[in-house]
Amino acid sequence: MTLTTGSRTAAIRARKASASTAKYLSLLIASAVTVLPLATVLFASFKSTQEYGATGPLTPPSNWLNFENFAIAFDRGGMLEGFFNTAVVLAVSLAGTILIGTLAAYGLDRFEFRGKRLVFGLFLVAALVPSVTSQVATFQVINGLGLYDTKAALILLFMGTDIIAIYLFVQFMQAIPASLDEAAMIDGANRWTIYWRIVLPLLKPAIATVVIIKGIAIYNEFYAPFLYLPSEGMISTSLFRFKGPFGAHWEVISAGTLIVIIPTLIAFLLLQRWIYKGLTSGAVK
Repeated sequence: MTLTTGSRTAAIRARKASASTAKYLSLLIASAVTVLPLATVLFASFKSTQEYGATGPLTPPSNWLNFENFAIAFDRGGMLEGFFNTAVVLAVSLAGTILIGTLAAYGLDRFEFRGKRLVFGLFLVAALVPSVTSQVATFQVINGLGLYDTKAALILLFMGTDIIAIYLFVQFMQAIPASLDEAAMIDGANRWTIYWRIVLPLLKPAIATVVIIKGIAIYNEFYAPFLYLPSEGMISTSLFRFKGPFGAHWEVISAGTLIVIIPTLIAFLLLQRWIYKGLTSGAVK
């Protein structure tokens, strides 16, 4: 009996140790896969052309104060124009997404009407259909409206294609008691006042989550700016300018890549608690 109990205890400990080892090993592998490419870009951005050709990709640079590559990337890559255009498109698109998404969620959650389930089903179908399959029709619509090669085209596309934001707002809206609306209506408030003064402030966690996730997605978007705004640079398409005269200068390309990455990295580090809080709150509600 004692030997059997001891064997079972040893087997349980062995399984726990194996599970713990596998967990930390997988974390180490995932960290290496994530960090190594970033380290390669970081090291290359501080190297001169001669040093980059004579050293390996994981060899640290000899001079960490060499910012010449960053100056070339920022100046000749049109980064300033890219940051300005991206900021304009980002601000207007996020404001429109929040307004349209919260209003749609308010109508879907607070009102009963015919075809309500059909609307939800159409939203789901729109989310499942790959966007690339509708690009020909989308381009024809944008061109027909006379918006091709304007910032308005990108803003319209970014504002009108975020079905996930509507679902997220609906999940949060369902946790807001309808009794608040009824109490406000007894006091003489109309639906717009209820939405603006009561519902919208209570949706701050969902709004923060949408702003962060949607903002990073717009910031990193390459296909839409490249196709619909060819004459002006966005921060994502600015890097594409290095494909010509700087096609073989990977140290300059790496410096430009870091310039693009740094704002996103700072925003994520400062706002990551809002991301996790918003996602988990939306899941349980």
